[in-house]
Amino acid sequence: MRYSEGNIGRIFALKLDSGDRLPDSLVAFAREHNVRSAMVMYVGGADATSRLVVGPEENRGDDIIPIVHRLDGIHEVVAMGTLFPDEEGNPEVHMHAAAGREGRATVGCIRAGVDVWLIGEVILLEITGMEGFRKKDPKTGFQILQLSQTP
Repeated sequence: MRYSEGNIGRIFALKLDSGDRLPDSLVAFAREHNVRSAMVMYVGGADATSRLVVGPEENRGDDIIPIVHRLDGIHEVVAMGTLFPDEEGNPEVHMHAAAGREGRATVGCIRAGVDVWLIGEVILLEITGMEGFRKKDPKTGFQILQLSQTP
């Protein structure tokens, strides 16, 4: 386990509009407001055009091929994630969402694109004093969080 300690900086409340896309809207906001690290929470609707990554095709393998699930109708969504820069300083969001409709739920990563339907509210808690960043893992292709301290 590695860890890094920081402090809560600015706190932002965002009201997203219909058609805004996660994670793109969060990345754009972070760039515009110079947010390097944050905890991000979302509550609202997802349009039927939204897609979640719901797992890899294989449990383990040389190539990790994601399963992308398109939502079948408008869904209610709650999501939690983090924002850290990549090695070049660009904001990268890692966020998982639970999307429900008519008693069924789908859970997955928002990286394939969640489009806001009607209401989209975000609370973004900036983390200051921390030197975390995401580094691309050559084996998986994932941007893996790197932290500065070890126990």
